[in-house]
Amino acid sequence: MEKQDARAVYADIIDLPHHQSETRPHMSLYDRAAQFAPFAALSGYDDMMVETARLTDSEIELSDSEIELINGVIAEIHRLTESGAHPAVSLTYFIPDQYKQGGSYEPFNGIIKKIDPVGKKLIFYGSDDIDDRRIPTVDIMIERIIRITLSDTHAETVSD
Repeated sequence: MEKQDARAVYADIIDLPHHQSETRPHMSLYDRAAQFAPFAALSGYDDMMVETARLTDSEIELSDSEIELINGVIAEIHRLTESGAHPAVSLTYFIPDQYKQGGSYEPFNGIIKKIDPVGKKLIFYGSDDIDDRRIPTVDIMIERIIRITLSDTHAETVSD
């Protein structure tokens, strides 16, 4: 197939003036291109790819000796809270991901208000509010904790 010269093929219209509407303003090339943006082939595809690429950690299964160590610290915390103290602790715990298997490990430092034996969780004081009262804002499931230590200044008396 022989290639033809474009000027020869369109000779009858090539030199005609470009039509401009007399009633509407001329649209810029940027605006003309933008009008086709909503017609992306796969809407949501970019979001799906970002979510798929996001990494999560697997939950670590603790050994019996590690569980025993954590339970020993929890027992000491329980003893302290029963005597009216509110220990400060540092811990690392697992947060399950809402959308996919796995999750992430987060460090946390706080002052314990009490232990909930039925819900099997530690309840921590939150930040101070205007009236200088401590507000419980963080609950951490004991089964999600992989490391916990009492702080050196571990006993603070707080009025409830």
